[in-house]
Amino acid sequence: MTYLPAVEIEYPPEESVEAAIIWLHGLGADGNDFAPIVPQLTLPAGIGVRFIFPHAPSIPVTINGSIVMPAWYDIKQLDVDRHVDVDHLRKSASWVHDLINREIERGVRSERIVVAGFSQGGAVSFEAALTYPHRLAGIMALSTYFATAATVAINPVLQSLPILIRHGSEDPVVPESLGRKSVSTLQDLGFAPEYAVYPMEHAVCPQQIADLGGWIERALIG
Repeated sequence: MTYLPAVEIEYPPEESVEAAIIWLHGLGADGNDFAPIVPQLTLPAGIGVRFIFPHAPSIPVTINGSIVMPAWYDIKQLDVDRHVDVDHLRKSASWVHDLINREIERGVRSERIVVAGFSQGGAVSFEAALTYPHRLAGIMALSTYFATAATVAINPVLQSLPILIRHGSEDPVVPESLGRKSVSTLQDLGFAPEYAVYPMEHAVCPQQIADLGGWIERALIG
């Protein structure tokens, strides 16, 4: 089996790994993008978490003049509905499934695995987590949108899955309205996502990072 290359961090380093977070970057970035925030999450001692930050393959991206860059899928048109290559997005989701399966083989129970993503990575996270065949710990969707909302085949075992959605009120790349639309769609599907907005653009901020740490603690430790 060939897996996506990734940055891996075990934190706190002195704890045995009992949980995992697979965290996908945004368009044009790579797995190093979010690795530096791991210590800032201030996770408590008592449970070791393996953070996996995979690198997306480089592909031509239509909205950027077909320039080749790291991307989880092609975006064909940058409008409010986001015309994306759904087949490619689903392929990326299948790669995430492979990473989840590897963590299970390493001894981490599926109920202790979070799938997270920023922007493009968040869109893949929705598809990957909601279609996985076993219970997971949750989804963290940051500054993103639910690209496959109309077609996603949700596994019933995930119906009460905890979902955290966070967005910037001044986001010029993925408008905050798309974050609210994801919340509304998930509510219609029977989920109860947690939503909050921060006074920022297409980024993360210190208060958000602190809040993510609290949510991760609740999702993985209780």
